[in-house]
Amino acid sequence: MPTVIPVKFSYAARDLWFDPAGTGAQEGDHVICATERGREIGLATADAREVSADELSATIGHAQLRSVVRLATDADLERADGLARRGDEAMPTFRRLVKESGLDMKPVGVEYLFDGEKAVCYFAAEERVDFRQLVRDLAREFHVRIDMRQIGVREEAAIVGGYGHCGQELCCRRFATGFDPVSIRMAKEQDLPLNSTKISGACGRLMCCLRYEFEAYRDFKSRAPKKNAVIDTPLGKGKIVEYDTPKEQICLRLENGKQVRVALADMTASEAAHKKSEELGCPCRPDTVTREVLDRLESPDVQMALAELDRKMGVVPEPAPDASDIFVEPKRKRRRPSNGGPAGEKGPQREKNARRDAAGAPSGDEAPARRRRKRRPGDGGAPAPLDVTAGSPEGQPTRRRRHHQAAEGAPAPDGPAQQPARRTRRPGDKGGQAEKGAQPRGMQPSRKKRAQAAGGQGAAGGQKPAPKHFQQGSGAPQGPEGADRPRRRRRRGGRGRSGASGEGGAPSGE
Repeated sequence: MPTVIPVKFSYAARDLWFDPAGTGAQEGDHVICATERGREIGLATADAREVSADELSATIGHAQLRSVVRLATDADLERADGLARRGDEAMPTFRRLVKESGLDMKPVGVEYLFDGEKAVCYFAAEERVDFRQLVRDLAREFHVRIDMRQIGVREEAAIVGGYGHCGQELCCRRFATGFDPVSIRMAKEQDLPLNSTKISGACGRLMCCLRYEFEAYRDFKSRAPKKNAVIDTPLGKGKIVEYDTPKEQICLRLENGKQVRVALADMTASEAAHKKSEELGCPCRPDTVTREVLDRLESPDVQMALAELDRKMGVVPEPAPDASDIFVEPKRKRRRPSNGGPAGEKGPQREKNARRDAAGAPSGDEAPARRRRKRRPGDGGAPAPLDVTAGSPEGQPTRRRRHHQAAEGAPAPDGPAQQPARRTRRPGDKGGQAEKGAQPRGMQPSRKKRAQAAGGQGAAGGQKPAPKHFQQGSGAPQGPEGADRPRRRRRRGGRGRSGASGEGGAPSGE
């Protein structure tokens, strides 16, 4: 069996096999090899190994297996670096001559062979190009033999290098040994968007990596249920919406809208699926997800749904609600204790009631409740008191305001203060009956008359009459000199000043 060693050259798209010829070359060694173009320096990418004749013929075809001349020395490496610099310096001249010639080609690089007697100019073009005049111009500039080599866009990317969409160095530059055909079907099989800018590489062609996972995707889809198929689960029907081929998982959308991922190996096929596969003569595809599979999923939504299903089926009894979580005891309002009520009584109140019971007074339960006085419509405040004064005819009670009015026949302001008259109830009050002889509100003297009477008395006594809005009724006692006069209270309109019949009567005293 022949022994070969793969060697990588700078401007070669793939590794070439050579016979080690007893040189002892190993992986990572620079070697000098004899090629069809002459001697070249390359890098051994692997150790020498034995291959079969069939594998050798499939790799090199009808070409002759050439041998390695020797291992590269330090002087050979320095010479190779000098030749590489010469090739970089010749590149601008190559571009200038191509532009002057007007040829439709793209210069890629210039390589000087190890012997230094030949320069290979690489260019990329879509069609064949007549470059005979260009060769003469290049030979006159470089003073060496010129060899023109046309390459494709993929080989151009491999020579120039670069980085792909994945962020790593291009596969054709890093490890690819050949350019296998890539079709758009491979992109469809992997559910990739059919957008040329997203599935094309730096060379403008379909990415070479589309072919790497094509077989894995095709094998997975041949065993998995088809998309949009309905799967039976303990939580109801599920629909396949997505594949995860690298992990061999299937994404299911349940009836409640939740999505779960289930491994293809955990799914089972029902009897109906087996019967259908026998009738159609196709491989059986799983269509059922068991309860054990869902129990192993680390999804809180799935676990809550399973627990709810168990409660509905009666497997797990539904927990009884705690009464303290539903019913809340209302807080009792603290009632204000009455005069003698036993509820809510405190210590001093209880003692007071006990003393009253001992003295024979009625208890709190027997004592009549105090009725609350109600306001009449039209009254702005509490009803004014009715006083029996000497100024009213026949001793009829007259209504007065405490701040502006006093009983007639009262002593002078410098005399002793008069005691307020006994307060009586108005006629028609619910709290009790009015006194006999009480004058209705409509029969009282008007404010103007009372003010005139008060003004006349003040003038007779030598006092300065009070302002109109501070004048008091006739017969009302005057306050001490210099004392603060009461604020005038606004008179409220409506039925408050009328009598019981609602009609204003003539003022008394006229």
